[in-house]
Amino acid sequence: MKILILTHRVPFPQNGGYAIVVCNTIKGLIALGHEVSLVALNGKRYYGSAQSAEDDLQQKIQYTSYNININVSVFDAFKGLFSRKASHVDRYFDTEFEKLLIREVRQTEYDVIQFEGLYVTPYFASLRKHTRARMIYRSHNIEHQVWMRLAQQKSDLFKKWYLQLLARRVKDYELQELNKFDAIAVFTAEDKKTLASYGINIPVEIFPVGIALDDYKPDYSKTEFPSLFFLGSLDWMPNREGIEWFIDNFHKDLTDGDLRVKFYVAGHNIPDSFDDYEVLGKIFIQGEVDDASEFVNSKAIMIVPLLSSGGMRVKIVEGMAMEKCIISTSLGAEGIDYTNGTNILIANNRQEFYDAIARCISDEDFCRGIGINARKLIEQQHDVNVIAPKLVEFYRQ
Repeated sequence: MKILILTHRVPFPQNGGYAIVVCNTIKGLIALGHEVSLVALNGKRYYGSAQSAEDDLQQKIQYTSYNININVSVFDAFKGLFSRKASHVDRYFDTEFEKLLIREVRQTEYDVIQFEGLYVTPYFASLRKHTRARMIYRSHNIEHQVWMRLAQQKSDLFKKWYLQLLARRVKDYELQELNKFDAIAVFTAEDKKTLASYGINIPVEIFPVGIALDDYKPDYSKTEFPSLFFLGSLDWMPNREGIEWFIDNFHKDLTDGDLRVKFYVAGHNIPDSFDDYEVLGKIFIQGEVDDASEFVNSKAIMIVPLLSSGGMRVKIVEGMAMEKCIISTSLGAEGIDYTNGTNILIANNRQEFYDAIARCISDEDFCRGIGINARKLIEQQHDVNVIAPKLVEFYRQ
């Protein structure tokens, strides 16, 4: 089959959940002998890191990226308050990119076009006119649900109102667009149920996040115990909100209290303001790391304090593959077929996080047992070489 994948950001380097999912999908499809093309928007705020290094995967596919300015001025944001459009999605539309896509599908007869998330859907209508390819939407999360959950966490009345307004507009757009596709792939049963409740009447199937297990090789001899860590892009609001909540609640416990343990924060686009959280020898704000796997391997206990989100967290799947002991909210672990206390620890408030951290930093054998069980779960349910053939069958239905 000839498959075209559209993304709203360049997935190279593979340093975030979105990029990892896209690239692992491509690896699985290539391993099955399919021809894959990738066309990616490269938003202005992602310039630099997205284009800084060649990835081996690029040599195995037909790859095109297109620069686009997705920044929103204060004037545009103000004007958007009086528009009914989902401006958060509209900023990804570019007329020249639309022409590029039309040329691409005219030159190559694709069997499948897969839209990776809501932000590339503005190009659906024009592509539908110029190709007979099966159009698949992959829902990385229910987008409006993320914004609504963010709004629920805000105490500032204006911010709450603004996020609720944004969520309503995104919801209207999302539900209008999704029924136009031939089929939808989701990561979790929760997302499939949500789409059904909104009246989505096209085929929807669940395909968990798939990873290449051979890429994950834990080495306990290089792991600092005890240590806590967080790894994630902090330009994604749910990540930033969650880590701010965690540090605000545990700053004193980690530095001067009973939970005295080193805490490392790493990831893409960490705001300069996070430097204020650093405490010499206790809390380390490291920014983007050169090798994410090496970073994860070197630390013991993963913290995932997500308060608002949706879909499946790829970093948890990766952490489990690396045999990490993970402490997460139930929302953060949504969609993963976990057993609390066996292959992950679930904590939904400050006291539960406190108790889980206290247990983990005092018992290395307990942490290692959780991690070993986590790896077994990933081997059973998240091997991309098992998931990819099922995805291909879905394409052919």
